[in-house]
Amino acid sequence: MTKRDVAAEKLRKKRDRKARMRKFKAIKAARRAARAAATKQAALTLRVANKAAMKAAAAATFLQTPSSDEPRIKTPEKASVPEKVAPVDVRGEEDRQKQRVINALELDVAELSLLSAPSGEQSVEIERIRKEVDELKRDLYANLGAWQRLLLARHPQRPYTDDYIRMLFEEFFEIHGDRNFSDDPALITGMAKFHGKPVMIVGNQKGRDTKQRLARNFGQAKPEGYRKALRAMQLAAKFGRPIFVFVDTPGAYPGVDAEERGQAEAIAHNLREMSRLPVPILVIITGEGGSGGALAIAIGDRVYMLENSVYSVISPEGCASIMWRDASKAEIAAQALKITAPDLLGMRLIDEIVPEPEGGAHYDHHAAAKLLEPFMTRALEELSALSPRELIDRRYEKFRLMGQFFA
Repeated sequence: MTKRDVAAEKLRKKRDRKARMRKFKAIKAARRAARAAATKQAALTLRVANKAAMKAAAAATFLQTPSSDEPRIKTPEKASVPEKVAPVDVRGEEDRQKQRVINALELDVAELSLLSAPSGEQSVEIERIRKEVDELKRDLYANLGAWQRLLLARHPQRPYTDDYIRMLFEEFFEIHGDRNFSDDPALITGMAKFHGKPVMIVGNQKGRDTKQRLARNFGQAKPEGYRKALRAMQLAAKFGRPIFVFVDTPGAYPGVDAEERGQAEAIAHNLREMSRLPVPILVIITGEGGSGGALAIAIGDRVYMLENSVYSVISPEGCASIMWRDASKAEIAAQALKITAPDLLGMRLIDEIVPEPEGGAHYDHHAAAKLLEPFMTRALEELSALSPRELIDRRYEKFRLMGQFFA
């Protein structure tokens, strides 16, 4: 190359660097302006909501507190409900705003990372934004309410039973059918190995896309599903295999065909038989633990819940429809039902809470499985040291002690 060519190449590289820097600064300025505008709008929304809540509270107080010289008309007790609705809505708006800011910052990082050979200043800025995203995520996900955790538990990208089987077990062989009616794809059952030890696996499977969800009936098992699960667990008991159960279902299928084939009887039969199986049973609530549909496969020696999973006798929407004839009050119902892992641990209905990766298990399936594995290993070692009689007696006492604080 001639000196002229070398000089031209240097000039071209210099111009490219300047162009990338201008693009970087423009993106940064645009994102900063967008965040400022969004924050301003959120603050305005919050002030308006707070004013409305204060006015509602003042009006209710005025109507319900008669003065000494003039009687007032008392409002019905249910009129006090709107006072509770406003703060919940405000909290939800705050969380949604924080999530929008996190998404904008993550987009910043993605766009800036596409720059070829970023300079030292650019690398520092990218790292700063990443740290800011991490701090916002920690702040958002460390203080979630019951309704927010329910939404995370229902997230379509959370790991399901087949994901945990692939990441934690080896040599999985699926068992199909209940030897009576048909096979229920809403429940996966099969034999596998965990750290070289033969085990039995039972778990709900919802499906990823619409086609899979329809085929799996959205994880809602029918009677043949519960009978298939019990057949697999009795097979495990026959050969002395520990049982791992992964629960993630909105509940048992409520259709007419399920009722015709004995849905309630199948659930009740499972409860009785699981309580006296002479092998270790480990139950992990990975997403939704809905009603008797979840309990039918959740009678275990150890019951663990993932940090953002839920476990309840009824869905918040169903509870709100019964209590207030209004499903829109599901957020209030979720808080009252005490469905989150910390609530249930405080009532001694579960044994331990399994932490999730930052932002939830749907962000990183492998990290979620890695956090769960030590709990499974430790529980299996402890339970394997007990005799069949000790297992049955302890399991019986465990469930008999539940709910005594209500008596």
